[in-house]
Amino acid sequence: MKKIVLSLLVFGFALSCEKKNETVMKDVTNKDSLTLNKSDIQIDEIPENCYMEATGKDSLFVKFSDNLGTVTGKMHYKNFQKDSSSGDIVGISDGDTIKVDYTFQAEGTTSTREIWFLKKDGNLVEGIGDYNETGEQYKDPKSVKFDGGHKLKPAACEKFDRNLK
Repeated sequence: MKKIVLSLLVFGFALSCEKKNETVMKDVTNKDSLTLNKSDIQIDEIPENCYMEATGKDSLFVKFSDNLGTVTGKMHYKNFQKDSSSGDIVGISDGDTIKVDYTFQAEGTTSTREIWFLKKDGNLVEGIGDYNETGEQYKDPKSVKFDGGHKLKPAACEKFDRNLK
């Protein structure tokens, strides 16, 4: 008797699992439920941030996007009666500090230099520090100071590209 009851319970359990599986399979194979429309997909554009500073006849323009901590953009030092430079920035955003490598053209040569910015009171403040022998990276990252450097203010990004050439 126990064997019959146990067999009926196992059979009933297996049967109920089979019914649930059939229901799930019907839902999955229903083509209407698997169709995606373009309106169902939302791709958020990454906002661009633009900053500039003008000191006398010299100016500095920075335009970048921050995609979950990855920073990409352009920067242009426009100097009066000195060589200017223009190029790409790529780096990271770490809290209120942006650490980028600036790959630029100046005097017909391509160079790379590490530059840090601090986000402070809605502005970007460029870090000042000694560079290593190659001039590409800060000699001692702990000695980078954020006073006395360029202080860039937010700027409208419209028509900004002409300043980044």
